[in-house]
Parts: sequence; C-alpha cells; structure tokens
Amino acid sequence: MEIAPETLDERVSRFVEGLKGAGVKLTPQRLEIFREVAKSADHPDVETVFRGVRKRLPSVSLDTVYRTLWSLIDLGLLSTVGHSRERVRFDANMGSHHHFVCEACGVMWDFQSDEFDRVRVPDVVRKLGSAQKTQVEIRGICTRCSGETTSRRCASRRKEDRWKRRS
Repeated sequence: MEIAPETLDERVSRFVEGLKGAGVKLTPQRLEIFREVAKSADHPDVETVFRGVRKRLPSVSLDTVYRTLWSLIDLGLLSTVGHSRERVRFDANMGSHHHFVCEACGVMWDFQSDEFDRVRVPDVVRKLGSAQKTQVEIRGICTRCSGETTSRRCASRRKEDRWKRRS
C-alpha cells in the first residue's frame, strides 16, 4: 500500500502544531523558511532556501536561515539528507519515505516503498544502539542524465561542484 505524500498545507499545519507543542513562537521568518523547504521536492540546501526566502523577506540573513533550519531539526520538524561530506540538504517530508540520488547531477527525489519500509535492522546495528528510523538511499543516474550528451554536461557540473567545495 502506497502512502500519499503530504500536501504543502498539511506540512505547514504539522509545522505550526509542532511549534505550538514545543512552545516556540511562529514567526514570519520561521514560517517562510519552513515553507521554502516544504514546497520543494528536491531537498534544498541552505543557500537555496536563503535565496527563495529572500525573495519574500528581503531583510532575512543567511545566519537566520542557518539557525532556523538547525532549530527546526532539533524540534523534529525537518531532517537532513545526504552525506555529511556534501552540502547539507533539508527535507520537510517527515513521513516514511526513501531517496533516489542522481550521481551525475545530484538531484534527489522522494519515493515510497513498502518493501524498504519493512527492512529488518541488522543485529550489528542493534549492538550499536536503538534504531529510530530506517531510510534507504538509492544512488544511480536519473533518466534526464542517462543520455550521453546530458551525462557529459552533468559530469562537468559535478566537477565544478567539487572544485567549489574545495575552495
């Protein structure tokens, strides 16, 4: 049985209730920062969130966006996805889901899978601690990048991204 993804309004309602439950004030900045993540299907990084929010709230600072995103993670209203070596990406979909990541262009999509939801946590993990959440990340080449010409363009973009991270 596939679970329907939350709508933007449902995510915002969950967010508002989560803030109330934690005794945290709903501010225009918090709402716009959350909405920017929640409306996106491609798990934006902090700079992308900042650029989107700044269109609606020109006075918002990058520091405010960073602090707000991390506080929303602490409250359990957002999560991060991807590897720590890469830029951190944020996800407002707190329901059970998994990710497909394109190795060429870096795009990331959510998907539901009953089979992955039933994955048994290995005994070795139980020895390390109590698993709270299991999420599968599949890495491959997206259909958009599977064409030879596009793959070359994506490969050069990936090299540029690596260069920027080193700088």
